Amino acid sequence: MTPLDFDAEVLTPRMARIIEARDMTAQERFFRLQLPRPLNHRPGQFVMASIPGIGEAPISISCGPRHDEQLELLVRNTGSLTRAMHRLQAGDFMGIRGPFGSGFELAEFEGRETIFVAGGLGLAPLRSLIEPVLSDPQRFGRATIISGCRTPADELYREQMQAWARRPKARVIRLVNDTAHQPWDGEVGLVTAPIAKLEIDTPNTLAVLCGPPVMYKFVIMELAARGLSNAQIFIDLERRMRCGIGKCGHCQINHVTCCREGPVFRFSDLESLPEALT
Repeated sequence: MTPLDFDAEVLTPRMARIIEARDMTAQERFFRLQLPRPLNHRPGQFVMASIPGIGEAPISISCGPRHDEQLELLVRNTGSLTRAMHRLQAGDFMGIRGPFGSGFELAEFEGRETIFVAGGLGLAPLRSLIEPVLSDPQRFGRATIISGCRTPADELYREQMQAWARRPKARVIRLVNDTAHQPWDGEVGLVTAPIAKLEIDTPNTLAVLCGPPVMYKFVIMELAARGLSNAQIFIDLERRMRCGIGKCGHCQINHVTCCREGPVFRFSDLESLPEALT
């Protein structure tokens, strides 16, 4: 394959038919897509999603690895392109390039306990790893899922988290910052609060974080207080990806391009790049 063929392959969107589209919250819309061929992605990877004539944006893959042609995305309405995506219905088409990025290696989590900490939209990309971990309790150890959002109306994947809580070796802690006088059956507080109370097999535990940058410093402090080293902490870092192949420099952090070396990083590899978490 020549460099020109490679560029043509990765830069040409595949048109995917939308087979399900529904609002999950006032800001997030869920899509299930039918691709021309299987994506064969790893957990933590992303795609470039587009509407011809309008634009393209990086969107995290929110489902675990699949062998069929389906793909699940969760799109937040943040601008003209995503606003147009929110108008799409079943039967419409969306362009997909990818998958891109480093992703998680599932083998690294075999036999290990995992603590997932998600804030805001962070549960969408973490779901791509949570699903395979929970689906095979013989292969993977106990999983703790801590998910926080502002109010009950902002919660993502509510029914699925309730189902996850019934899985073997799973514990799910759902939090909001403020109930906003809405019905709520979870806890109230920040995602850092439950960490101090967890039973942790520290040497055999990995932590995976995804959320707003302001969250990372405080979650990492709590994990460090429980004895986890920086090498035991992974961060799924969403950072202004644009081309997906490390050519445009839009997501560059010093010498690192987030779309290629990331978006999944071990925290010990980010110690020399403090600006990565800002």
